Amino acid sequence: LGIPKRSISSGINAEYGGIEEVNIFREDGSVIHFSNPKVQATVQANTFAISGNPETKQISEMLPGILHQLVGLSSALPKTMKPQEEAIPEEDEVPALVEDFDEASKNEAV
Repeated sequence: LGIPKRSISSGINAEYGGIEEVNIFREDGSVIHFSNPKVQATVQANTFAISGNPETKQISEMLPGILHQLVGLSSALPKTMKPQEEAIPEEDEVPALVEDFDEASKNEAV
């Protein structure tokens, strides 16, 4: 990354050069995309500062170029971006018909 050794050891506001892009995935399915950003970090505090010109894009616009960033991250994705499993009822779950609804409606009308 081309980071001076002294900056790494102190960990205070180290600047990380050579980063080509940063993508921040939002819950609404959009992505904040930075090309060639300036990245600074204080690793001990788990704090990162990203500056540059952001573009907001839909995730579909960025595919397939960002697939390698998504592999193995499905647990970290926002709920709206996770694949939804559809519950398919099995035949055993359908209750059996026990009444004659036509007969019941005739009795209610009286």
